[in-house]
Amino acid sequence: MNFLPESMRTWYLNLITPVIKFFIRLEIHPNHFTTLGLIIQLFTIYFLATGKFIIGGILILIAGTCDIIDGQVARERGIGTKFGALYDSALDRYAEFAMFFGIGYFFIKHEYYFSSIVTFIALGGSLMTSYIRARSEALNFDCRVGIVQRAERVVYIGFASILSGISAIKPYPLIIVLIIIAIMANYTAFQRIMHIYKLTNRGRELLTQDSDE
Repeated sequence: MNFLPESMRTWYLNLITPVIKFFIRLEIHPNHFTTLGLIIQLFTIYFLATGKFIIGGILILIAGTCDIIDGQVARERGIGTKFGALYDSALDRYAEFAMFFGIGYFFIKHEYYFSSIVTFIALGGSLMTSYIRARSEALNFDCRVGIVQRAERVVYIGFASILSGISAIKPYPLIIVLIIIAIMANYTAFQRIMHIYKLTNRGRELLTQDSDE
């Protein structure tokens, strides 16, 4: 199960492919897009914290697009590096923190205390989901399982922010999405823990069988 259909991912990637090819011709380094994505995301703190959800949501989606472009440019040009992967991962975490911080600040300021708690639970789940994958890959395990990954979080929060900006009952579209992410991101973290648990147990079973033989 995936909260962002593969057809939607493919459609959007095809949509921005001409932009990616343009940047490849310009030979812009992928790390520049990674940095730009974080800078844009930092601006969302102000817009989300002050309730300017339409602008904040648009900036979230633009920053997310930068995150797609950096990876595509690195692959197409064959210049991906271990440092680039680390840099991208680190700045992604800062970007997510900025996004959730702006939303949480708005909720606290306007006394949506339950929603502020939900926001920080969603942040915790998001960070743990990413951490577990990174730690697993450092241990040489593939850990891409899970129903809510970074792409889903960015897309849903971005569009929910825009809807909250034009809604007569704002910020409830955003609150609903955050509740879903708070549950599903932490569930995804649990899924990944169990996935690695099964892999390590399977490895021990194979070692036991080999020793018996």
